[in-house]
Amino acid sequence: MSDSPYIFDTTGADFDQAVIQSSFQKPVLVDFWADWCAPCKALMPLLAQITESYQGELLLAKVNCDIEQDIVMRFGIRSLPTVVLFKDGQPVDGFAGAQPESAIRTMLEPHVQQPATPQGNLLDSAQALFAEGRIGEAENLLKQLLTEDNTNAAALILYGRCLAERGELGEAEAVLNAVKSDEHKQALAGARAQLTFLRQAADLPEVASLKSRLAQDAGDDEALYQLSIQQLSRQQYEPALDGLLKLFVRNRSYADGLPHKTLLQVFDLLGNDHPLVTTYRRKLYQAIY
Repeated sequence: MSDSPYIFDTTGADFDQAVIQSSFQKPVLVDFWADWCAPCKALMPLLAQITESYQGELLLAKVNCDIEQDIVMRFGIRSLPTVVLFKDGQPVDGFAGAQPESAIRTMLEPHVQQPATPQGNLLDSAQALFAEGRIGEAENLLKQLLTEDNTNAAALILYGRCLAERGELGEAEAVLNAVKSDEHKQALAGARAQLTFLRQAADLPEVASLKSRLAQDAGDDEALYQLSIQQLSRQQYEPALDGLLKLFVRNRSYADGLPHKTLLQVFDLLGNDHPLVTTYRRKLYQAIY
């Protein structure tokens, strides 16, 4: 039994009350599991985490299928794990087998109300999700925030970065162009840099080809620069910074000082507080002086 008020075990004796009746107030996710089922055990903590994130807007009921055979037969459960979403007394969606968090949240989105969150917390949450690579979830929070205030510069900039990461480069540029505030100049410059790197990378040779060129000729400046851009487009910031600094040290005039300009763009992208920026800004200063 979970300590959460939103998660509970259910049996044949209380299923109708705990799940069917409750689903008229809040959607109820029912997890059909068994002790011998390894994927069931892997899925459980993810379902619990998702349920908790809705802060009471979603309930999670767990059915032990080894014990509750009547419920299994009633709903025709044929494989485990099986997860069914009940709303207004009816099963409305579900899935069989382990699923990633993004797929589960996509299934829930049309049926479960997002918990009310102050704007500042929404933005903080979106920034944390973006940093974890959970782009779709960050986007959903930002859309909610921008519905309430479509002039929020910080939210627009982050939303633009989400769109860019999904390859919607034209739409991302339009969003960034809508930012009118001068308050977030560095963040905006960083987002534009990200967009630039993604566009450049699309026209460059593949990473494997560039690495092969460098293996044959470690002094191939063009290959080293292009590999750094490819790495930046994949958020592989440390090897990219390392390559750019190496190129700056050995040929700072390459392409009219492009390594130096690109390093500064990456610093804008990551922000002054990022540990890589602190490290590589110091290394760049040492290389210059």
